[in-house]
Amino acid sequence: MSELDVVIPTLDAANSIARTLAALRDEGAFQPSVIVCDGGSRDDTVAIARNAGAVVVSAPVGRGLQLAAGAAASRSAWLMFLHADTVLADGWRAAIDEFRRQPSSRARAGYFRLRFDSPADGARRIERLVAWRCRTFGLPYGDQGLVMSRTLYDRVGGFRALPLMEDVDLVRRIGRRNLIALDVDAVTSAERYERDGWLVRPLRNVSCLALYFAGLPPPLLKRLYS
Repeated sequence: MSELDVVIPTLDAANSIARTLAALRDEGAFQPSVIVCDGGSRDDTVAIARNAGAVVVSAPVGRGLQLAAGAAASRSAWLMFLHADTVLADGWRAAIDEFRRQPSSRARAGYFRLRFDSPADGARRIERLVAWRCRTFGLPYGDQGLVMSRTLYDRVGGFRALPLMEDVDLVRRIGRRNLIALDVDAVTSAERYERDGWLVRPLRNVSCLALYFAGLPPPLLKRLYS
């Protein structure tokens, strides 16, 4: 049994999943088990994942549902949740090993430093804002990855069946003081920001977050977001 299961939700992620999986196999002899929880992809996502050695489980579409299904399929003492378009930089394994060696980490979760695969000035601004948001409010998002013990995951109730804000919902239950920044980059696709704009998309994200904290139900938020 692997010491660490990496859970990756996918939906038509053929253009990115191969790079994400390759980064998980590039360091040392320790290899994590990878569980891809697919929401019904119509492209080559499932074939690419299986060819890379990942276990593929099916789940109803929706990131919260898919992440919960992937975690349910895990048998390891440690879990890492990662988006299909996020590539971890060199050193991620050592950072996780160091995190796991600390006894207090069984009650804490680690997250990585957000970086975009774009040279745009807007990307650097968003990265700095995200770092500030994490330090100040303890709100890392799913595209930064999340590492935790199975004990902590079960204790806080795991991912809920939410169509949006499933990551915010989980980290709020973990608590700001129990979230630890890991000194490794999580390099995430900038495609949506480049498509929507480095100003418009962040404003939309902040608006959705504000409405979520104001009590707007996630299903309605999902319709507005889409």
